[in-house]
Amino acid sequence: MVLNNVDEESSRKSKASSMVRYNSALGQIMMIGVVCFCCPGMFNALSGMGGGGQVDHTASNNSLTALYTAFAVFGVLGGGIYNILGPHLTLFAGCSTYVVYAGSFLYYNHHKHQAFAVVAGALLGVGAGLLWAAQGAIMTSYPPSNRKGTYISIFWSIFNMGGVIGGLIPFILNYHRSEAASVNDGTYIAFMCFMSLGTLLSLAILPASKVVRDDGTKCSSIMYSNVSTECFEILKLFLNWKMLLIVPAAWSSNFFYTYQFNNVNGALFNLRTRGLNNVFYWGAQMLGSVGIGHIMDFSFKSRRKRGIVGISLVALLGSAIWIGGLINQIKYSSNNNGLTEKLDFKDSGSRFAGPFVLYFCFGLLDAIFQSMVYWVIGALADDSKILSRYTGFYKGIQSAGAAVAWQVDTHKVSPMSQLIVNWVLTTVSYPLLLTVVILAVKDDNKDENNNAQKT
Repeated sequence: MVLNNVDEESSRKSKASSMVRYNSALGQIMMIGVVCFCCPGMFNALSGMGGGGQVDHTASNNSLTALYTAFAVFGVLGGGIYNILGPHLTLFAGCSTYVVYAGSFLYYNHHKHQAFAVVAGALLGVGAGLLWAAQGAIMTSYPPSNRKGTYISIFWSIFNMGGVIGGLIPFILNYHRSEAASVNDGTYIAFMCFMSLGTLLSLAILPASKVVRDDGTKCSSIMYSNVSTECFEILKLFLNWKMLLIVPAAWSSNFFYTYQFNNVNGALFNLRTRGLNNVFYWGAQMLGSVGIGHIMDFSFKSRRKRGIVGISLVALLGSAIWIGGLINQIKYSSNNNGLTEKLDFKDSGSRFAGPFVLYFCFGLLDAIFQSMVYWVIGALADDSKILSRYTGFYKGIQSAGAAVAWQVDTHKVSPMSQLIVNWVLTTVSYPLLLTVVILAVKDDNKDENNNAQKT
């Protein structure tokens, strides 16, 4: 009788493990991946076209400046808000602002008034701060400690599939418009439909206390916090040496988007080719996240050693990609600061290949760089409340950098200067992240959580 019970129990476990449970850590990581596929994934496709799909980049640059300025504030505050409101309200409020932002460019297509786009950008900055703080807490605290890199790569792949699909939308809908033009209304409407779906799906995310890992442990016995506690804990982050060492990586991790989107994809390629390029840019992110996730989880038994190897590898690949960017920039800077005719994937022949491969590699760099930083943050603790504040701090600093970057482009700073600044920022990040890994990442999880609660 006892043996039968044991057999039944084991068979139930094997059946459960063969399917992804809704309340499992993996199930929830996949769910937040789908939400981000629909909302920030489509936003990435929209901004990745350069100028939000408009010929004149001014409205897009100003709206993105407003977005990332608000994001810088609410990214830092977002972790505390998540700890107070929980995932449902935080994510639903955040996702709904993406629909408004896409709608503002549909309005701009007809009226050419940028005020709505700028206000919508600021509103999205608030919403994005909430969404990404919640996403960061879920992605870094729900997985088991020895599989954080793998789960981050799963999220990153699903999320960036949004950029792939989002890149196909303008490519297909604008395929026969090879001359320079703003995207049509159908492009923006399709983005709005995906973003509305993601807003509804955000209500399916479970709080940490209801998520059970495969080994039977709960992700966190979180008791939601209060305003005074969260304000105090957020202020402490600015004195936390680990967070301060992460600042250059956080600042640079969205700073390079402006150069890549406006001065490579937007400057060198025509409209339909920009959409095609984004399919491969975000597809490269899926490949990069899987590769770096495997290295961060499986390359060595020691977690600290895995971190050191992963950061070193990203540093080498990143430097090689920026060297390629420099060669490409020198080529087009010497050609009267641009092209007499935009590159097209069908008509430009071999001239298309080099810049296309470079843009693909930029997507690869974004994925491995950000996945690396998330892994480092996730290795500092396992508690959802702590990690929501850490990831909120990261997103806040990241967004402050992005706000500056979009205004740098608006003020016509040369593409060569932008490239050099991006290269320097990412290069400075690597030794600082190595310092965090060597001094703060332990192979004993209990020690990590004790240290995190003391800082």
